[in-house]
Amino acid sequence: MEARPRVEASGVEHHHLTPGDWSKVANEPRFRSLIADKRRFIVPATVFFLAYFLALPVLVGFAPATMERAVWGPVTVANLFALSQFAMAWILLALYLWRARGYDATERAVTEDVRKEFGAP
Repeated sequence: MEARPRVEASGVEHHHLTPGDWSKVANEPRFRSLIADKRRFIVPATVFFLAYFLALPVLVGFAPATMERAVWGPVTVANLFALSQFAMAWILLALYLWRARGYDATERAVTEDVRKEFGAP
């Protein structure tokens, strides 16, 4: 089966796969492995992020004495926890970028296979 090219006004040619072609790609073992690998990272990272993010208002509500405790001058445990959320977000970002290099390599290999199979440039 051959992909149908579409040329934009800018002269860029795009190849669109039919629904049947997409089914073939979706059943490709490397593509399925890529999706599974991404899901194994993204789902736990998202759950962790949401739990960490929601922990602050929950702790402020259920343990106000602890969260109001001064750590250094006027800085409280709640202030430090809130600031730690920025660090946590940046750490998750860095971990995802590190993992994404592997995802990108697999995506390029799958894309190349699809181009060869369906005749796209």
